[in-house]
Formats: sequence, structure tokens, C-alpha cells
Amino acid sequence: MGILSKVVVGTILLVFPLLPAAASVEGFGPLVSAEELATVQSTINPLILDIRGDTVEDGRIPNAISARYADFRGPKENPGQLLTEEALTKLIRRLGIEATRPTVIVYQGKNESDFGAAARVYWTLKSAGVSKLAILNGGMNAWTEGDARPVIERALLPTPSTFSVKFSSAWLATREEVLKIVESDSAVRLIDARPESFYNGEKAHPAAARPGTLPQSEYFTHSGWFSGGPAIIDSKTAQRLATKSGFKKGDTLVSFCNTGHWAATNWFALSELAGIENVKLYPESLVGWSNAGLPMANTPGLIETLVKKVKKSL
Repeated sequence: MGILSKVVVGTILLVFPLLPAAASVEGFGPLVSAEELATVQSTINPLILDIRGDTVEDGRIPNAISARYADFRGPKENPGQLLTEEALTKLIRRLGIEATRPTVIVYQGKNESDFGAAARVYWTLKSAGVSKLAILNGGMNAWTEGDARPVIERALLPTPSTFSVKFSSAWLATREEVLKIVESDSAVRLIDARPESFYNGEKAHPAAARPGTLPQSEYFTHSGWFSGGPAIIDSKTAQRLATKSGFKKGDTLVSFCNTGHWAATNWFALSELAGIENVKLYPESLVGWSNAGLPMANTPGLIETLVKKVKKSL
């Protein structure tokens, strides 16, 4: 499979502007705007899950619970690694998350990359069995900009829940499954969500054993779903962009990156917005893959690698 052509997103967005998502309990998610959240907060009583950690400078949305994005991730040497069901159950119970209560995930909203944190938490909670999820589009920055919306200084203390995780594999691609795809003439499409310099092997994550990408993979960077800011495009625009970019409804897709962060954005856009049913996330992505010594493509040769090291040391 070849590299996907770059898409001029700006032109599409002029034709299909951002539209608000529905925010009723029946049609809750996958996105909610700041205006919609302010309107329905008192009627549907969502759990506001602020994943920015305990120290913030711009306050919290009223009734928000504080969480750390890092708590949903793996160790430093493999950040994309999945939590065990036991560890995830303890985390979800501590945060007071319930299976059917609407949950809104709040990130900072500082740039396109920042959205990946919310998308990864969304994917994790959906896979864990939380049925009503939404991301605050544009994050906390969207809440504090424009209209004067209330903020509180401190997050609320959560009321622990009795949630028990039974992690679904419906949206998960394991290392073993990806290896089978790589080793066979599979119709499954491997989509690299990283910036092109990573795909081409010019850059690598600090925790990765070597640069490069998965064999037979295609490139579609996570930033393609944005209009130049932290708010992701709406569902109708995502559907048109997916079609224009060669993604089909019947495709089986595996989204990956370095640690399952940018890849979560591609998964969210393709699955939750564009409506492609069989999209999976490879959570540990190329850090886990490369450190396992598995085959890679676009990896620089020994001489080229040495030259790059010398240049960096100068």
C-alpha cells in the first residue's frame, strides 16, 4: 500500500464549517461544545472528568473531578501499554465513573496534539464499558473563552463507584494481531498517525529502540482532523474527509503512532466521527513494537544513523 496523499483540510473546512454536536442523553457524544455543556449540565448531570491533573491555573468547570492522563497510561519505558483490568477497575472506581452516567472528558485544548489525551481516555473508558461518553471539543480553553462561563477553584472529591471493568477487544489491536497482519497478505490497513518525519524514519520517540514505521503501513497524520486549532472537526466533515482520503466504510483499520496518543485521535475521528465500524487502536504502538525487536520499514541504515548522531553532537 502506498502513502496516502496529503489532504488540504483548510479548503474542506471552508465548505463544511464546524457544527455543534447533539448533547441530549439519548444522543450524547461523541463531542460536546462548551455552549452545549453549559446548557445541559444541570439537566443530564454528567460527570465532568478533567484529565489535566491536580495543578491548573484556569480553574475547573463546576462539579469537575480531577484525574491525571498519566494514570490511564503505561510506564515511562512503554507509555502506551494497557492497564490491567484490575488496575483500571481501581482507577475508575476511585474517580466515581459509572457505566451509564454521561461522562465528559476535559483536556486543556492548547493544540492539536493535546486532543490525543482526551481521545485515549475516551477509547479506554469505552473499551472498559462506559456507554455514554463525550469529549469537550476545544477543551478547557473553549470553556473559558468567549461567554463568561463559571469556574471553580478546586475539583470536587469523587464519590467512589462500584464499576467492574471487563475490557472489550472490539477496538483493540494487540501486538500479536499486528504481527499477523504484517506477516500476511492481509486486507487490514495499518495507519500511522504521527507527523511525516516519524513515518519517514527521520525522527523517533525517545523510548523507541529505533526510528521507522510498521511494514505495509500508510501515513495519515492526526493533525489532518483539525482546522488549525484544538477543536476537532464535526462528524459530517470527518465523514467527507475520510472518504476523500480513501477510507471506506467496510475497511478494517488499525491506528498506531509512538505510544497510542496521536493514534487515539485517528481512531476517534475514523470510528466515532466518520462512522467506520471496524477501527482498532494499537495502544503500545511503535515504542512497544520496536523494543520487542520486530520488523520495521523506513528504518535508516547504519551509516545514515551514524551520520545523524554525529550531526546532533556538533
